[in-house]
Amino acid sequence: MARTRLYRHGVLESEDFPVDDVSEHLAEPDTTVWLDFCAPTAEDLAAIAEELGLHELAVEDALHRNERAKLERCDGYSELTAYSVSLDASGELVDCELSAFVTDQALVTVRKNENFDIDAVVSRWDADGDQAKSGVGFLLHGLLDYIVDGHFEAAQRMDEQIEELEDGVFDERPHHQQLQRRSLQLRKNLVRLRRAVLPMRELVNTLMRRDVGLVDEAMAPYFQDVYDHVLRASEWTESLRDLITTIRETQLNLQSFQLNMIMKKVTGWAAIIAVPTAITGFYGQNVPYPGFQSMWGFWASTAAILIISGALFATFRRKDWL
Repeated sequence: MARTRLYRHGVLESEDFPVDDVSEHLAEPDTTVWLDFCAPTAEDLAAIAEELGLHELAVEDALHRNERAKLERCDGYSELTAYSVSLDASGELVDCELSAFVTDQALVTVRKNENFDIDAVVSRWDADGDQAKSGVGFLLHGLLDYIVDGHFEAAQRMDEQIEELEDGVFDERPHHQQLQRRSLQLRKNLVRLRRAVLPMRELVNTLMRRDVGLVDEAMAPYFQDVYDHVLRASEWTESLRDLITTIRETQLNLQSFQLNMIMKKVTGWAAIIAVPTAITGFYGQNVPYPGFQSMWGFWASTAAILIISGALFATFRRKDWL
């Protein structure tokens, strides 16, 4: 069922009335109507599309998923598409697509699923009821303010997750596989967040234009505040994107550094082990040599092994090769 509301002279007069009564309310002066559909069918939107004069392509866009965030001005109405985002318990970014049709007296919202908390938007409208005299501009501000605040909150939580990732990179014994998985998940979330945030700058900026006529003088400062939040969320998202790239590069550099240290130590020990191998190999010749078949030859080779190996060990430790 569609959710409906009627404002008259800036005062909430009724709600949850039948969709068939919308045409009667729109014919009355100083009225503003809001309708909300969740996962509707083409038949659900047919009546309101005919009432508001919506183009069939606009209705088709509202029914299909994965449309780009945009604001398109049509004859007699504007079509808006935006994405709300949030992070679930596992840290995965969850988005919900919202389409809206805006006229001088009506706002029609079409949610693709229940992930969009429309009750939170209604609560904002009720909390700022003094501004309801601005009509559709008031309703549109509450809707966009909720969406942009979600973008800002998601960016803040992802910033905290990146700080935790930074601490993990510089642990004494970092878990590289877990860090790689986490960094790739954050990068994927940032790409999806960026797709939702960046188009909002142009969207809100277009709504604030005088020729559009949806924002009156009373609501202009509030839309400017939303626009400022959009800019901050956009800049924050871009900085986080650069930061996660830097962390990934740092992680790879640290792994390369650790590998070089291991190879250096292994090479040093191999050089030390080569000394007794060379000496015992020399004394294993099948021709006479100094100390051949005598006890002092054995002690001489043993002393040579200990002295040369000890000297190499002390030299490598002093050069920090071991």
